Amino acid sequence: MTAGGETGAGPRRYDGRVASPGFAAGPLFRIERSSAPTRQAATLAPEAERARLEAALEQARADLALLVAETSGEASGILAFQLALAEDDTLTDPALSATSTGQSAEAAWQAAVGVLIADYQSASDEYFRARAGDLRDLEGRVLDALAGGAAHIDLPDRAIVVAKDLAPSVFLGLDWSGRGIALEAGSPTSHVAMLARARNVPLLIGLGPVVAEAGEMALIDGASGALIIAPDDLTERRFRTRQAEAEAIRESTAALALKPAITADGERVEVHLNIADPTELESLDPATCDGIGLVRTELLFHGRKGLPGENEQAAVYARILRWAKGRPVTIRTLDAGGDKPIPGLTIDDELNPFLGLRGIRLMLARPDVFRAQLRALLRAAPEGDLKIMIPMVGVPEEMVRVRTMIAEVRAALSSTGTPHGTAAIGMMVEVPAAALTLDQFDTDFVSIGSNDLVQYTLAASRDADLGAALSDAANPAVLHLIETVVRTGRERGIPVSLCGDAAGDALVLPKLLATGLRTISVAAPRVAEAKRVIAAYRTAANAKPRSGLAQRLGRVLGLSDGRRG
Repeated sequence: MTAGGETGAGPRRYDGRVASPGFAAGPLFRIERSSAPTRQAATLAPEAERARLEAALEQARADLALLVAETSGEASGILAFQLALAEDDTLTDPALSATSTGQSAEAAWQAAVGVLIADYQSASDEYFRARAGDLRDLEGRVLDALAGGAAHIDLPDRAIVVAKDLAPSVFLGLDWSGRGIALEAGSPTSHVAMLARARNVPLLIGLGPVVAEAGEMALIDGASGALIIAPDDLTERRFRTRQAEAEAIRESTAALALKPAITADGERVEVHLNIADPTELESLDPATCDGIGLVRTELLFHGRKGLPGENEQAAVYARILRWAKGRPVTIRTLDAGGDKPIPGLTIDDELNPFLGLRGIRLMLARPDVFRAQLRALLRAAPEGDLKIMIPMVGVPEEMVRVRTMIAEVRAALSSTGTPHGTAAIGMMVEVPAAALTLDQFDTDFVSIGSNDLVQYTLAASRDADLGAALSDAANPAVLHLIETVVRTGRERGIPVSLCGDAAGDALVLPKLLATGLRTISVAAPRVAEAKRVIAAYRTAANAKPRSGLAQRLGRVLGLSDGRRG
């Protein structure tokens, strides 16, 4: 097989990164979304060009508002972010004003949004660069409206879609059943990657320029991260074998979802859920999990004008607690800042937002916003077993201030006769300093945020170019910190869990279990697989060589048996 995408007599292989696992095979179909304006110079009077752009912006807003209403969960939040951008005068006013200089509506719009795209693309953090894709999506939507409407895309059955990148709205407008995506660029933190994972659509990124003709047979190997074009018979037979083995494992794994997670040694491991929106719970059975280990409250604050009120927040939190039916629910207080800016709340143009005012630092600096959230949480507490988790704690004094503020809020609720309850107060360990000095913190429980812990330990963002080698939760330094936290928690009688992406990684999870960790929290689609990995795990002392079949299946999915070494 020709490697690296070079053309040759045999199959052509392009190696990238797996953003959403899975296998897919079918005819190649390329999607190109040109953002080039059809006219640079205006052919109409400035007033007419301005009117055209105003109408296109209004059409884009209306379309986005409709899509927001028709979607839920993460998809709704993504579209709401674009809608907020389309309604932002700091973006639209320069474009509208530029039409008075003789530019066409298309050129004026593209120039204005291009400035913002360039700012995002030049950011040092991958998350911000990934958000440039949302801006390009909005740019294309307005240009489509100026051109009279977006062209309809009719995907062939079982198509393998190849594109430089893919806009979230394009993804949401297509049926991906039996299909896959191969992107020449892309990011694992992009919204398309998040959506693909949520819908189990195989997605490869970072393939580089793909040279192929429409209709050529293509294979997506989500285990090795390869796109194979024009496979020969032997290559396709091997692919089908790997695909069948992976499917057999998935089918057997699905049956584990409703069962407790127990290691091969007989140890119980608690598996909780990570969620960002209560609508994610609508199709889930609470029996699949031991509770909710992380509720990200940021979605309530994104894509809207103004911050959510106390009553609105309390209703959402109560709804989540009722769904859990008595199982513990850990709700993280607002973790804004860093890679999660919120207009009107976070600081614009912070020199280094990841080392600046974010998480609990920001909330302590904005006590009005923090108190409203704490009041809402305590008001919802009688609906279930609530645990309040504080993000980005770095020094013991922060937890002291938090506990003081919660006590004050509870006293204020009592003084007015407002019904409320109590909650355990815990902290996230994302900062190495907190991991190393956990014995000094006043906390009822601990949850390790592996994403930020990796970033801060290795001084490396989750960057598409840099991150493969450095942004690794299995790095010995990171595992040492996790083991330190687990040991300290055991010595102090404080429950310790892990809620970062590492817990949902089949390669990393056995290494986390080897640190002594016995409570994890993962995205809902990863629960069954996590339980399967746990069921196969043995401690080093009890580990036995795997059978030839087990080893072969492990290689298919890139899984470890959990032994140290």
